[in-house]
Amino acid sequence: QVQVVESGGGLAQVGGSLRLSCVASGRTFGSFVMGWFRQAPGKEREFVARITWSGGSTSYADSVKGRFTISRDNAKNTVYLQMNSLKVEDTAVYYCAHRGMKSRDYDYWGQGTQVTVSS
Repeated sequence: QVQVVESGGGLAQVGGSLRLSCVASGRTFGSFVMGWFRQAPGKEREFVARITWSGGSTSYADSVKGRFTISRDNAKNTVYLQMNSLKVEDTAVYYCAHRGMKSRDYDYWGQGTQVTVSS
């Protein structure tokens, strides 16, 4: 079992910044990838960014490229999502997810943290 807990959400203005954190605990030795997803009201959940635990390889959704940065601190089992140049359309509940090496998909999810961007 792996527990995933997000924090750092809140209210920001357009053009502002927020940093989300995600702590993974439990049986994390088999972790492969950590990802961030988001779900806006009335919309389906969408991929935001991902990072591998070992090499730190990253990928981003086109909508956040150049504005968001995902990073990790292996010693703290923590993944971060630095969000800059925020837009109103970034408003959503942000979820952190874990994928184990033997998993075909993300297998553990956090409860989510609300990010609201106001104009």
